[in-house]
Amino acid sequence: MIAYRRFRNTDPPALADVWNESHASRSSYPVRTPALLERWIFSKPYFDPEGLIVAVDTQAEGRVVGYILAGFGPNAELNALDYSQGVICLLAIRPAYRRRGIARELVHRAEEYLLRLGATTLRAGPRWPYCPFGFGLYGGTNCPGFLASDPGADPLFRKLGYAPAGTTSVFHKRLDSPLAVVDTRFQLLRRRYETVVIRSAVPPTWWHECVWGTLEPVEFRLTDKLADHFLAARALVWELEGYGWRWGLPAAGVLDIQVREDLRGQGLGKFLMVQVLRFLQEQYFGVCEVQAADTQPELTGLCRALGMEQVDYGTTYIKDARQALPLLGEEARGATPWASASVGSRSPEEAVEPAAAGEPGRRDVQR
Repeated sequence: MIAYRRFRNTDPPALADVWNESHASRSSYPVRTPALLERWIFSKPYFDPEGLIVAVDTQAEGRVVGYILAGFGPNAELNALDYSQGVICLLAIRPAYRRRGIARELVHRAEEYLLRLGATTLRAGPRWPYCPFGFGLYGGTNCPGFLASDPGADPLFRKLGYAPAGTTSVFHKRLDSPLAVVDTRFQLLRRRYETVVIRSAVPPTWWHECVWGTLEPVEFRLTDKLADHFLAARALVWELEGYGWRWGLPAAGVLDIQVREDLRGQGLGKFLMVQVLRFLQEQYFGVCEVQAADTQPELTGLCRALGMEQVDYGTTYIKDARQALPLLGEEARGATPWASASVGSRSPEEAVEPAAAGEPGRRDVQR
């Protein structure tokens, strides 16, 4: 018998165990202590225990066998939550309990939670800016959606009525050999622009601060020596410590790279990235990751120009809340939201469980 309930304060050790059993691909890394869950999930100002739904086996002394985490995206100003944008961020099932319909039931219950708090759009797979949870634990440098290296997520969400709404390519650059990036523009750029490294970048918005948590990325800047050191381009980099353990090499990721609009097309982005890669080499990093959304063709081109290899891609999914509205019917008729449910056999097309997928709640959070 599988029962479903909200998160309890005693759950983190069991959730860490489920995470470690469920996430064996390159998309994540082992959670060696529940403190990592505190850092990247429970410490968020908008964390709501109702949005973290846990599946337990009542015939195994209430053993936690899976969970799902759902939350809400930000408003356009990135200074408060937008409860119309619901996001399923993480989903995990112990391998021994897959193909029993547990993932399907967890998704339905997460949808019910999001709809109850006002969601009109349902998303699955966190991608910026709709990424209240997942950053730091899943996906690598940023939030790319659910990765192809977790093959169970795509068929599950498609069967549940979600449609792909965007992809993100994941690129890697190995740093264990000399860089061989040549561009005739670099000589002139080197004369005019200076590279400045700021060890602790300040989050630009409330939403960045919430998503990043205690992360303090390093900021690389190109400043114009002939124009009073005016900022021309910038890149944010952070150490992917846990992922490096999984990938077998010390790793760093480029969170963001920006070039002033009137200076684009002159090679500044490429020049700045070469400075970043050389800096990482000097610090003995073995791999650098960059993620490029399908809405960023220039960044994809830059990654290829730097000789980066695409190693994965992520997909985010979307569903009109009107398709899920019947889920509220049973509760509206007086059903208990957290009643136990017995999960029996399902049809073959329903028996698809992803290795991974993620949580919020409703509060008037703003800054």
